[in-house]
Formats: sequence, structure tokens, C-alpha cells
Amino acid sequence: MEMVHPLSDVVWEDILGYVRTRHPSISRGWFVQLHPADLTGGQLAIAATNLAQLDYLDSHCVRPFVEAAQAATGRLISVRFYCRGGNKENCASATGDPAKPAALPATLIVAEPDALCLNVEYVFENFVVGPCNRLSHASCVAVSESPGTGYNPLFVHGNVGLGKTHLLQAICHKVVEHYPTAKILYLTCEMFVNQFIEAVERGLLDGFRYRYRHVDVLLIDDIQFLAGHERTQEEFFHTFNTLYQLQKQIILTADCSPTELPSLEERLVSRFNWGLVARIDSPCFETRLAIIRKKARLRQMELPEDVATFLGERIKANTRELEGALNQLRGLACADGRPIDMALARQALGEPSEAATHHVRIQDIMNLIAERYGVKLSDLQGRKRNRTIALSRHIGMYLARRQTSHSLAEIGGFFGGRDHTTVLHANKLITRRRESDFAFRSQLEELETTLQESETTDRTLRQGKPITPR
Repeated sequence: MEMVHPLSDVVWEDILGYVRTRHPSISRGWFVQLHPADLTGGQLAIAATNLAQLDYLDSHCVRPFVEAAQAATGRLISVRFYCRGGNKENCASATGDPAKPAALPATLIVAEPDALCLNVEYVFENFVVGPCNRLSHASCVAVSESPGTGYNPLFVHGNVGLGKTHLLQAICHKVVEHYPTAKILYLTCEMFVNQFIEAVERGLLDGFRYRYRHVDVLLIDDIQFLAGHERTQEEFFHTFNTLYQLQKQIILTADCSPTELPSLEERLVSRFNWGLVARIDSPCFETRLAIIRKKARLRQMELPEDVATFLGERIKANTRELEGALNQLRGLACADGRPIDMALARQALGEPSEAATHHVRIQDIMNLIAERYGVKLSDLQGRKRNRTIALSRHIGMYLARRQTSHSLAEIGGFFGGRDHTTVLHANKLITRRRESDFAFRSQLEELETTLQESETTDRTLRQGKPITPR
């Protein structure tokens, strides 16, 4: 008879805590949804809630959980993962009807809500809304609450890593929640193309068409990959028409707008423009900062404000890079047993230490500005806002951002305890004027050259010539 031992909540929390601490790179927020069964025959069975979780656990987490379980229990035990609905095959399968036309294997096409491979973190609650994505987010929420009645089709476009896939999966989560019996088909355009080719080769076009034309919501990511596939475009055209006429919801994403899609039939481009076309732009600094804070909370990371500001300033391309930087930062902190601070953040981003990068000090910049523009240091740090002092202060903040590696918050601190938004505003004002005013640009270039070439502030001030602000 196998020995069965109940696993206490305390031991399970120890296991999860061990994984988070010792293996932060594989730790996920949805681990709290895992459910441990009794310890039977020296093996601990852990239940996942869906196929996506199970695949991730089997691929990345067996050894870390075995290590954690052995440390928490003090016993030599093994670990296996399974879906709550049964084994992996049962969890992944879709129900079939012998009366329906022959279809591709369920592992290739999945239309049942329970079998959707979704990231549990990709929900609307975890999506950070800003000026760059407000329309896209609002339209996706509207579609998820009332599919087929509002924006149909919904076409979301933007560069990689800006949140298109997150929004698609959030729609799936919300539709499943509101309409449990809805048939949802979510996949990439590459999968659609490959499945169509396989259906043609195997003589299963009837099954392919039945699957795609009998869903309530069709979501396809990266539709631009239809370009160059003439027969697939023809098939998608008819699928689109069928679903649209039945008032079924269609959501598509791409890296550019419909009119910019290369080698795509005009009739498809026209249909993509029938509904709502929403663009996602690169996040502004404030949005990047909010994303960093949100992602840090999901990873249970204590992130100092200066570190968050530093990451937001340095990483501007997309959300994925921000997420990767946080993972790197957490991994270094756990591996070295160090608290998260600016030095660790610089190391995570592969930047030299603060001491190595600060060839120019903010104090040097302030002294130079005071000398050249005839203002007092106390005025640069004070609250006076007359034209000359305000311009001098803005130039000082601008130079500090370009000539030092201090964060926005640190620069604001030097200039009288101002916050990061003030520094960001000053930088935008000076950058805009520099681009439109040649004489002003020459002044800035002279100041930058002086700072870079001078060995000491004293020599800089001795060689400088007064400049009158324009």
C-alpha cells in the first residue's frame, strides 16, 4: 500500500518561497494558483489550472520544485505536474463530433475555451494604460464585453513589444469569463498559414473551414504574415466574410496599419479598415515608469524609486525589454544576495558604475551655468521663475541629463529638490528649442564642449565668455 501524507499549507508556502528566492528567473505570479495534492509514494503531485501553465512547468520548473520540495520536507521526493481536469492529453484535447466534417488534430487547432493556451498574467488588470495605448485598450475592453456588436473587425497595430499580444489574450480571458460557452480561436498568422497548407495536403479543407467559420471570436496575431501567400489570403478572405456576415467578432494585430501591409490583396485591406483601426505607440516615460512598477509588484519585487526611474530612462523601446531588465535585476539580487539599488541596476543593464561614468559632475554644470548666464547658484536651486533664471535652470537640467548618468530624480534633487517630471519637462523644452533655433543650439554645443574638454571647473570658468540668454 502506498503511503499518503497530506501536505500542510505551511510546507507548501515554504516550497513556493524557496522557488521564488532561489530561482527567481522561472518564478511567475500565477504560481499561487497551483494546488498541491497529497504526497503519495514519495512523489508530490502539483495541479496546474490550464495547459499553458502545465507546459511551462514541465519545461522549466521540474528541477527547481524538486529541490524546493526536498528542502521544505527534508525528504528525498520527486515532483510531477498535471492539469486539474486530468492528464496533459485530456487537458489539451477538444471535444469532437463524428457527424461534423473531418478536421485537423486538436493539437493543431483548438477552439474550446478551456484549451486556450493563455498567459494568466495577460489580463486587462495587468495592462498599464497611457496616452500611447488608451484607444487600443478601450476598444479591446469594449469588444471583450460585447463581441460582434461594436468594433468589428478590430485591428490593432504597433511595433513589437508594445502589448498587442497582451491585449489579445486579455480579450480571451474576459470573453471566457463573461461567455463561458463561446467558441474562441486564438492563434498567430503563421499557425493559420501552416494549418491551411497542411489541410490542403491532407485533403481536410472541409474540416479546416468548419473550424474557422463556426467560432464566435477569431483572434489572429501578426496578420502581416499573410503577405505572399495568395491561396491563404483567398481562404482567409472567405473566412472573414462568413464570420462578419454572422456578426462574429474578428480581432487582428499587425506591426503596421492595414494600408501599409505589403503584398496584401486590396479587398483584404479594405475589409481590415471596415471596423476600428487602433494604433499602439511607444510608451512615454510616465507610462514606462508605471509599467515597471506594475511588473515589479507582479514579481513581488521591492523596487526603489530611483531604480525604477533609472530603468524607465534607459529602456525606451518596448515593454518586453523592461520586463527582461526586471528579470535580470531580480536574478542578480538573488544570486548575489544583494539589495536592489542603483549599483545593481547599472550592472543589470551592463552599464559602468556611477563612479566610472560621472566624469562631469552636476556641480560643475551648475557652476558653469551660473557663470555664463550671470545667475546665482541659490537661484538655480530656488523658486524664482523669471525668464533668465528659468531658462538657465532648464539648460542645467538638460546638460545634466546628457553629460551625467544621474537619474531624473537625482538631477531634480540637485536643482532644489524638484521631481522627475520637472526635469523631463525642462529637457523637452530645451530639446525642442535646440532643434528650431540655430543660435541657441550653438550656445548649447559650446557649453557641452567646455564641460567635456575642461579638466577642472575652475579652468572652465576662467576660459569662458559670458553668454546672454536669448
